[in-house]
Amino acid sequence: MIRRILSVWAWFASALVTLLWLPLLALLYVFTRSDPGRYTVGRWFRLSAVTASTLNPLWRFRTSGVRITDPRRPYVAVSNHESLADIFLISHLPWEMKWLAKEELFRIPLLGWNMRLAGDIPVGRSSRKSRVEALIQCRDRLDKGVSVMIFPEGTRSETGELLPFHDGAFRLAIDAGVPILPLAVVGTRDAVAKGSFVFGRADAEVRALEPIPTDQLTLQDVPTLREEVRERIRLAREQMKREESAKVRVQESN
Repeated sequence: MIRRILSVWAWFASALVTLLWLPLLALLYVFTRSDPGRYTVGRWFRLSAVTASTLNPLWRFRTSGVRITDPRRPYVAVSNHESLADIFLISHLPWEMKWLAKEELFRIPLLGWNMRLAGDIPVGRSSRKSRVEALIQCRDRLDKGVSVMIFPEGTRSETGELLPFHDGAFRLAIDAGVPILPLAVVGTRDAVAKGSFVFGRADAEVRALEPIPTDQLTLQDVPTLREEVRERIRLAREQMKREESAKVRVQESN
């Protein structure tokens, strides 16, 4: 019962933040037209996700790992995907990335409008034409000095285990000559159960791993790069889980 009450509050807070952010993003969009990558608008949109997650009393989010010193050097960031909460968690990273997201999200009033103002990229997963157009838009953002964020599994993992990675993000990185930035996410699987509006408790972390250069690679290297990145994320997640278990044991012993 308590979780249901807290979930109602969290959804209300998220809706309110989304509503309040819309005029702010619209003003920023108008007054920052000199930035074709919409970096500022997008960064403020990510801060709305940070605000909404902070107002959710069931969630505790943190970041770790590599810090990007030049936020305008573009990367293709790739992460495992456990739940809807991944979006809120990854938004805590202190640099802007344009998100490749399913087109249904862009049809949601307020949220979809904010995503379009921020320059995020819709994709219809069942349409090859839409996927091709989405990758063209991703390349456009990279050329404008803004990173892009892609879930290479294509969908959320039902079991928490890594699904196979698709090629698109790695082909994009090699074609654009920009580094891959692997992100490992742990702890969000139960934060939002699929098909449920009740939030779960989540103590989650996103860890940025060392970027992988692609400027010396060709498209023939896509399978090798894809599997290397997947393995790095898998190993990082195992390490993060061990660290969390050790922390819990210390707390219990005290």
